[in-house]
Amino acid sequence: KANESIGSAYSFSVAFMAHTGIGTLPILYYGNEEQHQKYIPSLATGEKLAAYCLTEPGAGSDANAGKTKCVLSEDGKHYIMNGQKMWITNGGFADVLTVFAKIDNDRVLSAFIVEADWEGVTMNPEEHKMGIRGSSTRQIFFNDVKVPVENLLGKRGEGFRIALNILHVGRVKLGASVLGGMRVAINHSVNYANERKQFGRYISQFGAIKNKLAKQAIKQFSTESAVYRTSGDINTLAEENIANGMEKGPAEIDAIAKYAIEAAILKVYGSEVLDFVVDEAVQIYGGMGFSAESPVDRCYRDSRINRIFEGTNEINRMVVIDTFMKFIKRGDYDVFGMGETLLKNNAKKYDGDGTYFGNHLATIKNMKQIAIILLTTVNNELKRALGSEQEIMMSISDILIQIYITESTILRIQKMEKANNTNFNLYKAMGDIMVYDASQIVRNKAFDTINSFADGELYDTLINIIVELAKIPKMNIKELTRQIADKMIEENKYCF
Repeated sequence: KANESIGSAYSFSVAFMAHTGIGTLPILYYGNEEQHQKYIPSLATGEKLAAYCLTEPGAGSDANAGKTKCVLSEDGKHYIMNGQKMWITNGGFADVLTVFAKIDNDRVLSAFIVEADWEGVTMNPEEHKMGIRGSSTRQIFFNDVKVPVENLLGKRGEGFRIALNILHVGRVKLGASVLGGMRVAINHSVNYANERKQFGRYISQFGAIKNKLAKQAIKQFSTESAVYRTSGDINTLAEENIANGMEKGPAEIDAIAKYAIEAAILKVYGSEVLDFVVDEAVQIYGGMGFSAESPVDRCYRDSRINRIFEGTNEINRMVVIDTFMKFIKRGDYDVFGMGETLLKNNAKKYDGDGTYFGNHLATIKNMKQIAIILLTTVNNELKRALGSEQEIMMSISDILIQIYITESTILRIQKMEKANNTNFNLYKAMGDIMVYDASQIVRNKAFDTINSFADGELYDTLINIIVELAKIPKMNIKELTRQIADKMIEENKYCF
């Protein structure tokens, strides 16, 4: 909830999250007792601020390609650091830097705690950015910087693992923070639609605008559902780890690492949904939305970076499918066994029991069958070549994302029924539309995947299975969206 609230502050939220998240957490989770005592108290109070220095001119998504290097001094007391980092959030005012570099001729990264006022640490002027202009972003240079050996963070060669685990945390936090930005944009949209008149009517009374408002709300609600589910699952597992004897830091890192897929899903879906919401906000404002004087101008510019932060969305889609395949191959899930059975027996469609939740959960089960069959067949047909077929991997990743988000939404609505929520029928309408939209996306992505690798009898078999499993549920989308929008118009805000 804190991340969600702060997310509405755009540039400030970027600075805040870089400090409390990727800037401080490497020291908190991987630092030794002396490092904790020296740095954590002042970082926790805000007396000192932190930054995370991973990206280099030649090492963006391929973080391990970084060239920043450390060599042990002759007296063995310091590592001499030389190199360059770029796109460093908080770079202009951070006091404590977590810097990733290679020691001697190591092929993998190590992590170091560097203080920004040490001799040899310099930086470029602020970057001129498209958005988040209120945040600091700079290049930082390290020229013969003497880093005390005791400032090695974690073990030698452990930097890449530290970087990845901290990025998992950052992805969950980003998924939560975009909720605040979405809420602001939606509220601007409703407020303006209730004030602007055309053709003698408030534009909020027109069906085209109602559709936009409702779709914004559904995207917000579905993202909330997934964020709350994932964060709750991570907290539960961390508490179980602690109960089983693990210390708090390792317990939390272990829990986050086990939810790496979900973290990447939140990052991809949340950032793309935010872009959808702010784009629709500009459209609702019309010509005024294109003016720098309108409040949605900043929403539009500031949202774009989230699809690049914490690993691009393309990289995160690869994380979803790569990590899932690793879990499968180490035996966590018998996906291939289930897939072979489904193919052998011509997978049958789950039919709902006629109830709201029974029908929707059956549709989600059918989506899962599609994902299992596609994962099994691409593994059988492409084997090691799958890694180079990124278009196929991204399509399957999109299917997995839709399954997780849709299931999270329906499970949340199911809990709301038990709580006798007064807006329950409107939540059901959101769930209806979510399932309807996801069914179409899953079907289309499945067709894209099959057409990209299958031929002959296999092609016919797979297409027939998808046609059978990917039925689009019948529902009156127009009336459902109007119900949702009417409530927002009445309340003059996002009210779910």
